[in-house]
Amino acid sequence: MADKRDYYEVLGLSKGASDDEIKRAYRKKAKEYHPDLNPDNPAAEAKFKEVNEAYEVLSDSEKKARYDQFGHAGVDPNYGAGGPGGGFGAEGFDFDLGDIFGSFFGGGFGGFGGQRSNPAGPRRGEDVQTRITLSFEEAAKGCTKKVDINRVDECPDCHGTGAAPGTGAKSCPDCGGRGYVTVSQRTAFGTIQTQKACPKCGGKGKYIETPCSKCHGQGRVSKKVTVDVNVPAGIDDRQIFAVSGAGNAGINGGPKGDLRVGVFVRPHPYFGRDGYTVLLEHHISFTQAALGDKQRIPTLYGDVFVDIPAGTQSGEEFTLRGKGIQILNGRGKGDQKIRIIVDIPKNLTPRQKELMMQLEAEMGVKRGAGVSGKDKKTNFFDKFKT
Repeated sequence: MADKRDYYEVLGLSKGASDDEIKRAYRKKAKEYHPDLNPDNPAAEAKFKEVNEAYEVLSDSEKKARYDQFGHAGVDPNYGAGGPGGGFGAEGFDFDLGDIFGSFFGGGFGGFGGQRSNPAGPRRGEDVQTRITLSFEEAAKGCTKKVDINRVDECPDCHGTGAAPGTGAKSCPDCGGRGYVTVSQRTAFGTIQTQKACPKCGGKGKYIETPCSKCHGQGRVSKKVTVDVNVPAGIDDRQIFAVSGAGNAGINGGPKGDLRVGVFVRPHPYFGRDGYTVLLEHHISFTQAALGDKQRIPTLYGDVFVDIPAGTQSGEEFTLRGKGIQILNGRGKGDQKIRIIVDIPKNLTPRQKELMMQLEAEMGVKRGAGVSGKDKKTNFFDKFKT
C-alpha cells in the first residue's frame, strides 16, 4: 500500500482545501472517470476507484483529520492505524450515484434526484405544422385563411385527467407517490444505489385505476379541426409564421403548443418582388417614348397615373414611393419600381416606312453608322436576384 498516491493529489487539490473545494473536485473527477462514460476502460475504472477512495476519506471530518496528521496510516487498517471499517474496500463502500449525477447533469442519475423533472407536472403541448398557398396580393397585404389540421385536444369526457368520469388518480402504492424506486446493486466498487422510474405509474407518482373510455387514460384525443389563421402582411414565399396556442393540448394542465404555418406564394402575372419592393415592367410605344405621355400604372393599391417624359429610353426606371409591400411585423411599406420597355414596331406598312424615313432624314441620322459603347441590356428582374 506504500504506492498509494496522496489523496489531495488524486483530487488535484492542495492540502487544506475546503469542504466545498473537495466536493467540487470529486464531482469533476468522478464524472471524468466514471465507468458508464468510459466503457471497457480498466484504467478509468482504477482512477474512478482511487477518486472515490480519496473522497471517502477527505469528505469525513474525522478521517480527514487523521489523514492530515498520519497520512494513509491514519485511515487504512493495512497500515495498522485504522479502525474496523476505516479502510476502503469493495465490500465497505456505499454511495448514491443519484447524488453525483444530479450535480453533473441537473437531474438525478437516470433522470431522478433533487432536480429531476416531474412527470406529473404540467408540460407544454407539441407544435403542429401545416402549409398554405397564397396569392401575391394576400401575402403582401395579409389576410385570414381557414386551415384544416389534425391535432390533439383535451379529452372532452375526462377534461384531461385520463380517469373515467366520477373517478380520479390514486397515489401509487409501489413508489409511495414519489414516481421512482431505489434499486441497490452490488458491484466491484461496492453497493451502488440507483433510482429509476416506477414501473407501475411510469414515474408520475399516481396511477389511474379506471381509465377514461374515450381517451384510454391519455387525457387527450386526436381530432380534425378548422382554424382561422391570420396571415401577417408582408409574408414571403417559403417563410414560416406561428399561431400561438393553436397546436396540441398540453399535458397535466400545461399550455398548448403552436401551429407553425409554411407559406407558398403563387407568382403574379405581371408583378415581381424583391424584399418589400414591388417590380413592374411597363411597355410603351416608340412614339410615346419619344413624345412623352401620361400612363395608367397598376399597383397593389389601385391604378395611378405616371408622367412619362419625352425622350424616355427603354430600360429607364421610375419609383413610386410607398406603393410596395407592407413590412412584416413592422411599420411602413416598400416602394414600387417601374422599368419602361419601349416596343419597337414591326411589319410597318409602306406609308409608315415612308414617314419613318422622313423622320430619319429630319433628325440627320446617317444610315449604316452604328452606336457603340452601350451596355448590354439585362432583364429587369435579373439584377434583383442574389
